Amino acid sequence: MQADRPKQYLMLHGKTILEHTLEKLLSHPAISEVVVAISDNDGYFSDTSLANHPLVTRVSGGKERSDSVLNALNHLTQQGYQDWVLVHDAARPNVTHQNISTLIECGSQHPVGAILAAKVRDTMKRASSNDEISGTVDRVNLWHALTPQMFRCQELQHALLSALQAQQPVTDEASCMELMGLSPLLVEGRADNLKVTQPEDLAVAEFYLTPKTI
Repeated sequence: MQADRPKQYLMLHGKTILEHTLEKLLSHPAISEVVVAISDNDGYFSDTSLANHPLVTRVSGGKERSDSVLNALNHLTQQGYQDWVLVHDAARPNVTHQNISTLIECGSQHPVGAILAAKVRDTMKRASSNDEISGTVDRVNLWHALTPQMFRCQELQHALLSALQAQQPVTDEASCMELMGLSPLLVEGRADNLKVTQPEDLAVAEFYLTPKTI
């Protein structure tokens, strides 16, 4: 992001990206608590409006995304929680309540769980080692994985732990469930649920978060 701080603490409309994201989750009627994984040497979280929020619990972040998610799940199971969980990227502040509700409705009726995803619209190219086109990939049945991703707490905890112990790459929660031989449901979500990853994404996210007038 070419910034002087982690991207989740960059400002949009007077708030950090993290505040926008967590406030969106906390304001959804089906979400009762948010567990956020923060690095132990983080120097920014304590200055946000979330630090003393009664429904926000901080746990230690890990080296990789999967480690952070596992730490959050461990906290929940230690508290006796056994229900569904949603795992969401801190850098996706534009997720909508409608998409969250649809995911919860569809995921809770599926035996494995579900993720928000968007159908691939562009022509997909496969590259060679020197970045020349080696082929065109059929985009039929291809989806971009988004978040939140919804699974039962203990099942996801077990799948993540198994993948880490086997040193299997885990790029999202669905991938570790797939390693267990399970097939989560794809729930179509809005393509503007973007993840702020590069500098140009910040301007796009700011636009999406700007109140619109008709």
